[in-house]
Amino acid sequence: MNAIDIQAETRSDLAIAMRGVTKIFGDNPQQALALLQSGKSKTEVQAETNHVVGLDNVSLDIARGQIFVVMGLSGSGKSTLIRHVNRLIEPTSGEIVVNGTDVLKMSLDELRTYRRTQVAMVFQKFGLLPHRSVIDNVAYGLEVRGVGREERLTEAAKWIEIVGLAGYEQSQPRQLSGGQQQRVGLARALALDTDIILMDEAFSALDPLIRSGMQDQLIDLQRSLGKTILFITHDFDEALKIGDRIAVLKDGAVQQEGKPEDIVLRPANEHIEEFVREVNKARAIHVRSIMEKGEHELCEQAVSKDARCEDVLPLFAESQWVGVVDENGHQIGRVTAKQVIKALARYTPGVG
Repeated sequence: MNAIDIQAETRSDLAIAMRGVTKIFGDNPQQALALLQSGKSKTEVQAETNHVVGLDNVSLDIARGQIFVVMGLSGSGKSTLIRHVNRLIEPTSGEIVVNGTDVLKMSLDELRTYRRTQVAMVFQKFGLLPHRSVIDNVAYGLEVRGVGREERLTEAAKWIEIVGLAGYEQSQPRQLSGGQQQRVGLARALALDTDIILMDEAFSALDPLIRSGMQDQLIDLQRSLGKTILFITHDFDEALKIGDRIAVLKDGAVQQEGKPEDIVLRPANEHIEEFVREVNKARAIHVRSIMEKGEHELCEQAVSKDARCEDVLPLFAESQWVGVVDENGHQIGRVTAKQVIKALARYTPGVG
C-alpha cells in the first residue's frame, strides 16, 4: 500500500479524521510522550522535561460540507491543530486522514500536490503579497499550480466579484482596508477550488462590524459551495454563529465536541461553563429543536430548520407564527415567540 491508498476504516462522509494526534515540542518528544501517556498533565510534563505539549490525544471527525470550529484560549493548541491538517507541523503520534488518504504517509511530491489541490488556507494576517495587485494575489495559488495566465486571471476575477471586490482588481493591498484585504485572502483560497479550506483566526484582526459581515459572507458562501471549512477562533460568539459543530480545546486536549446548542446548553465541565455563562443563548439554540413538528397552515414568514432563535425573533413583529422549512423549502413545522422565550428562559439565569 502507498500513501494514497484509501483507509478502509475511515467513514466515507468524513473530510478529515484525526485519531489520537499528540504533538510535543522539544528535543526528546518520546520521553515526554511516555510521561503524558502515564497520566501526567501538560504542566507536569513541562516541569519534568522542559517540553511543551501542543496537542494531547486529539481525535476529531469532520464531515464533508460543514463548518467545523475549533476554539480555545491562547495556548490551547488550536493553531497547532489546524497546521497538522496540511502537515505544516508533524505530529509526535497519531493519524491524520484527509479525504481517505493518510497525510502522514505522503511523500514530499505527494504532499506538495495535496497542498496545491486539496486544501487551501486563509491566515489571520492576510498573507498577501504587497508587490502584487489584488487580481494577481488571488491568482497566485493557480499560478503556483501551473495554470496559464489568461485562465487564472479569469478565475481570479470571478472570485473577486463573488467576495464583493469588483473594481479593485488592479489595486495594491496597501490601498485596501483590513476587511477588504481579508476578502482578497478568502478569494485566493476559493479560487483554488479545493474541497477543504483551513481558516486560522481569519477574522480576529478585523473591526467588529466588518468581522460580522465576513462571518455572514462565509456562511452564505459555504451554503452555496458546500466546502468543508475548518475554522479556528478564540471567540465563542463567533464559533456559535458560524459553526455546524464546535470542539473546545484546553491545554491541547479536547474538552467537548458537538453541536453549538449541545455545548452551550449542556457544558461538559467547569472550563466550558465559564465560556458559555455570558454567551448569547439565542445564537446557540436552533429552531428545529423547539418547533412544533407536523403539518400546519402555511405561514407567511418562514425560516430554515437550521436557523437560530436570534434569526427568528425579529419576525414575530409581523406574525404570531413563523414557519420552519427543510432544505427543499417544504414547511415541516412552526414556532412561536412564546416557545422561543421559554427556551431562552430555561437556559438563562434570571430570565422568565
